[in-house]
Amino acid sequence: MLSVSGLCASYGAIHAVRDLTFEVGSGRMVAILGANGAGKSTTLRSISGLHRPVIGSIKLDGQEISDLPTHLVVRRGLAMVPEGRMIVAPLSVEENLKLSSYAGRGVEKDLIAKVYDLFPRLKERRSQPAGLMSGGEQQMLAIGRALLTQPTMLVLDEPSMGLAPSIIDLVFQAIVTLHKEGQSILLVEQNAEIALSVCDYAYLMKRGSIVGQGTASELRSDAGVLEAYFA
Repeated sequence: MLSVSGLCASYGAIHAVRDLTFEVGSGRMVAILGANGAGKSTTLRSISGLHRPVIGSIKLDGQEISDLPTHLVVRRGLAMVPEGRMIVAPLSVEENLKLSSYAGRGVEKDLIAKVYDLFPRLKERRSQPAGLMSGGEQQMLAIGRALLTQPTMLVLDEPSMGLAPSIIDLVFQAIVTLHKEGQSILLVEQNAEIALSVCDYAYLMKRGSIVGQGTASELRSDAGVLEAYFA
């Protein structure tokens, strides 16, 4: 379970977050929706240890992680798939996966096999330099790399960004599969329609604050939400 309470952080005036409070229960998939500049990236940087919040509490499975560096946050069980993927372009697909296995708590070969089952395209390209793959394949690799750490909480930052609709479908089919298997997921998305089609609950973020929340079905039937996020 991820619990964020009273979080205040700044990363440039436009991206400040103020008194942010939300939670992602064990085995749940929760979305944070908001436009550019809403503060989503600052929130994720704070959660993952890349940015130290000014005040507030961030707890993972009951333990405070707001003061931990990123590598220790990962070892505690939180892995983030960043916007832009950040794969190591010269290395092969499998080398990228092995690079992340240092923080895992299981057998590397079994974990890689699980990723290949989830994303057969990666298995087909296991020896190919990651930088030569399409954007969608790189997104699959970025998710697979995060899974190698065996996270209790998987954080996805804009996984649909820049992808063709057919590839978005493949990526989100895998995300839904992970959720059905019990993986806890925090999904940050601008594409409200696709996010609300897969998540259990969502928070609406604007100018650094939560301005609404509800189950996916409640938000999809809210006229104000439809006007603001589905226009």
